[in-house]
Order: sequence, then C-alpha cells, then structure tokens
Amino acid sequence: MTNWILGISAYYHDSAACLLKDGEIFAAGQEERFSRKKHDAGFPRLAIDFCLAEAGISINEVTHVVFYEKPFNKFERILETYLSIAPRGLTQYLKALPLWLTDRLWMGDHIANDLGYDGDILYAEHHESHAASAFYPSPFVEAAVLTVDGVGEWCTTTYGVGKGSELTLLSELRFPHSLGLLYSAFTYYTGFKVNSAEYKVMGLAPYGEPKYVDKIFSDLLDLKDDGSISMNMNYFGYLTGLRMTNSKFDALFGGPPRKPESQITQREMDLARSVQVVTEEAILKMARHIHKETGLENLCMAGGVALNCVANGRLLLEGPFKNLWIQPAAGDAGGALGAALCVHHRYNKNNRSPGKIDSMKGSYLGSSYDAVQIRETLSSLGAVFQEFTSDAEFVEAVVDRLDAEKVVGWFEGRMEFGPRALGARSILGDPRSQAMQSVMNLKIKYRESFRPFAPSVLEEAVSDVFNMNCESPYMLLVAPVLEERRITMTEDQEKLFGIDKLNVPRSDIPAITHVDYSARVQTVSKERNGLYYDLIQGFDRRTGCPLLVNTSFNVRGEPIVESPNDAYRCFMRTEMDTLAIGPFVLDKADQPEWKEEGNWREEFELD
Repeated sequence: MTNWILGISAYYHDSAACLLKDGEIFAAGQEERFSRKKHDAGFPRLAIDFCLAEAGISINEVTHVVFYEKPFNKFERILETYLSIAPRGLTQYLKALPLWLTDRLWMGDHIANDLGYDGDILYAEHHESHAASAFYPSPFVEAAVLTVDGVGEWCTTTYGVGKGSELTLLSELRFPHSLGLLYSAFTYYTGFKVNSAEYKVMGLAPYGEPKYVDKIFSDLLDLKDDGSISMNMNYFGYLTGLRMTNSKFDALFGGPPRKPESQITQREMDLARSVQVVTEEAILKMARHIHKETGLENLCMAGGVALNCVANGRLLLEGPFKNLWIQPAAGDAGGALGAALCVHHRYNKNNRSPGKIDSMKGSYLGSSYDAVQIRETLSSLGAVFQEFTSDAEFVEAVVDRLDAEKVVGWFEGRMEFGPRALGARSILGDPRSQAMQSVMNLKIKYRESFRPFAPSVLEEAVSDVFNMNCESPYMLLVAPVLEERRITMTEDQEKLFGIDKLNVPRSDIPAITHVDYSARVQTVSKERNGLYYDLIQGFDRRTGCPLLVNTSFNVRGEPIVESPNDAYRCFMRTEMDTLAIGPFVLDKADQPEWKEEGNWREEFELD
C-alpha cells in the first residue's frame, strides 16, 4: 500500500502544500501560483488540490496530513508578548485575536472539515520543519543544520545535526532576538515590504557604503562570538505589531522611513549595505561556532535568511564548511516539505538513503502542461504560433531569437517550487547585451532599475566565468565574475556614487554583472535541467557564451506564471519579444492586438 504524506504551511506568508509518495518528494506548490495572489498566506486549498490531482488520489487516500508548526505554541508567544508590554500593542492584539480564536488555532478542524479528511493530523515545530527541509533532501549522509528566519513559534534561529534518518536540534535563539527580523526592520525602514522584499535590500546594498555598521553594533545589536545576538528592543516596534521600527530608530538614522515608491537616496543604499554586512558577519560567526561544536564538514541551511545568497556566497568562500546545501524553498513554503519529511523519517521511522545529488528533482515539483493542453489554450486566445516536431529544432529557433537580443518568455516542464525561476518559468535574454538589464527591468518586469539579474550557466563552464568551482543549482550563491572578464573602470567612472554606477559596463557579460562584479549564479546540468540545459548549450555553440540571463516569468507584483494562459497574458502585457512554450514559439509581431479592460497593473500589489 502506498504511503502518502501531505505537508501544509499557511497563515503567515507563502502558504504551500507538498505530497510525499513513500518518502519520495512527489509534488509541491505554493498557493500564490494558483490563486494569483502574491505571497498568498491563506489555507492552501488550491495547492493541495494540485498535489492530489497530480497523484490521482483523493484526500482520504492520504496516510498522514501534517502542519508545519504548532499553532497553540505560536499563540502562546503572541499572548505572552502582549502581556509583557501591555497596554502597548492593544490595537494590534485585538485585531489579531479573532483570527486566532476563530481560525488559526483550529487547523485540525480546518483540515478535517475543509478537505473532508478523517485520517491522522500531525504537527511539527516551525524550525523543525525548516531543519528537516534542509537536511533530508540533501545529498549528505551526515551534516550540521542551521535554520535562520524571522520567527516560528518562539525560535528565530536553531542549529543541530543530521545523521542518516536522525535529526537533532541542539541549540536555539528565541524571539524577540532575530537576525531575520533585524533585516526586515531595515527592509521596512528603507521603504520596502516586509516578508517579501528583503531581496531588494540585498540587491541595493552594493550601491551603498557600510557607514552604519558601527552604529548597528553599538546601539541595536550585540553579536556574540558564537553568532547569537541580543537586540536592543528600545529601537524596534514589532513587539507591538504596529511597525518594525520606532521614533528612536528614526532619530538614530536621521529621519523617518522612506515612503514606499518614493525616490531611493544614498541613505537607503548605505543602510542596505550596512545591514547586509552585519547579516553576513552574524552568519559567518554562527557557522564557525557550529563547525567547532559539531566537527562536521557539511552544512545544510533553511529559513528565510538562507535565501540571502550574498551571505551564502561569503559562507562558501570564507566559512569553515567544505560543502554547503541550501533548501531552494528555504522560506515558509518549504516548511510544508520539511513537515512531511519529519513524519516520514522521525514519526514513521523510515530510513534515508541519500544519493549523489539531492532529492529535490531540480525543484521542478509543480504543475505541467502537455502540448495538447497548450495548443488548446493558445488557439482559444487567438494566438499565432509555430509548432516544432523536434526538441533540436525548437531549441535552435529560440537560440535564433536570443542571439538577436530578443527577450524570451520560457515555459517548459514542471513549475519550480520556491521563489526562484530555474528554467521552467523564466524570462531569458543575452547576457552580452549592455541594454538587456534596463530593457528587462523597465519594459518587461516593470520594476526598479537597480535590480540585478541572475545568470544560468552550464555547470561544466561555471569556473570559466565565475570564481566558483562548485554547483549552485538553485541560484542561492553569489560569486564574483572572473578578473579576466571584467572591464576596467575609467577614473571618472570610479568617482560615481549610488545608482549612477548602474549603466557602467563591468564585464563582457554586462547584463548579469552587478555593480560589485558579482552575480547570483545558477548552474545548469543535463541531469537536473533537461531541455533548459540543451537551450544554453545551443546558445553556447552559436555564440561561445555558456550562459543566459534568467529572471522569473512574471511582472512586478504578480506571482510567477503557472499556466499557459498566465504565460500568454504576461507575454502580451509586456514588451517581451518571444514566447517559447512547450513545442511552440510565438513572436509578438505576429500576435493579434491585446485588449484588456482597466489598468491591469493595479490588480497586483506592488512589493
């Protein structure tokens, strides 16, 4: 009899569902992709429906359903926090209380009633779920495990050891002291949205100077040698829930938070650089302490802070661990996966046999559409397309367009699980083009001009382009572009500050070279990436360039596209040149005029 385990995460941000089949990761998806509501935090009914449909089973064929945290423990933290600061925070507490008393505390009832499930419902702890998502899919028999995020029930950081099917957490840091919440406070203060735009702070950091680092360490944060932190809560507002920072924080850094969508100044750039430096130092100290305590050579990571690929890059180069593996869905969405794996290995006591590569299947765990389904959608939309009968001809047609500096929407195979587009739902371009970054940012993605783009590079060629000699299949490591590929700046260019640096070409692959000569690298192999590998290999044969610009197939404020209908709509709403979807290629110039009522960008929440 097949053992099906359904993992669920919900009610904070990035709700998701994951389904295991006899311990194998069978399907996983974020609710936002199906609901089209970015960072959807609601009960992931659509994601659950997808997982069950992918398996061809009903909910009552599932052996166990598991939730990624313990709601009563989380509510205990919220209640105790309010009692410790009362009467401050009363408004926010009264707003949250009905949600917990009528909904969030009764997850078991929710699952039983909404899904019609009458089997076992289990609960993992939040950081236990993160740790399991980090270790169990990794290729390591034995590894240290580090989880860092904003907050779970009480924990904000944990470390432990995984060996075989055993996973033991050894130490923890507790709320309100949180590296993730420190970073989110600066995200809020620099005018971006908490829990969704921290990566913008990371991307903005290279434009600034670390002028506030000493002030952070002297007034906000005590960082110990073991990486543990103690925060001065006099400067933060998140205990009351009203805002991340307060007036004392404003006074410390010279004014109020930047208003969202207002002009970014040098102050925001310097703040971003400063908190990034502090975060990197904390992560390095944590890693050194964990290595000293465990003596292990492998480290696995998860939690939202594990998505900070700049810190990960430094950890790889400067840290004590020989090998590093990071869960691609490191945030709360991955908690659904980790919770399910906890049940399989820790509750059901099943053995684990890691392989040469991880068990995430390239993170291609989401929905897919065959040629018949795609053709029906395109035909119903009146689209004009060319169909190819062989993969080789299809790849050559797409390479033709990329070599002509066309921007290509690429929709192939199963959708990615996690926040990164990894060559299944991607927008692609020629990295040699000086204009490609600004064209993609302003005309395709409709996002801030400073945002960098990532390269997808053939795994065997990565060390020919970047100072990196390991794989990075999930775009979670930043590496420098090799010195010999860089372009020396003139004296006048060296004097530029801030965003003025943006349009200075820095290498022979300018579209993916950030202002500090770095890039967020995805290595691509035939084994993991299939047709996407063939495409980059074809581009390399044509041009001698073994990489492409890769960004997620969406516009700002919209989730990554899930269906052929989503893909065509996004293609037609932007200045994208080509859509490659299944065996079909569509050129914008051939398409009928796109008509849509209202301002479609107002449908989506900017973040």
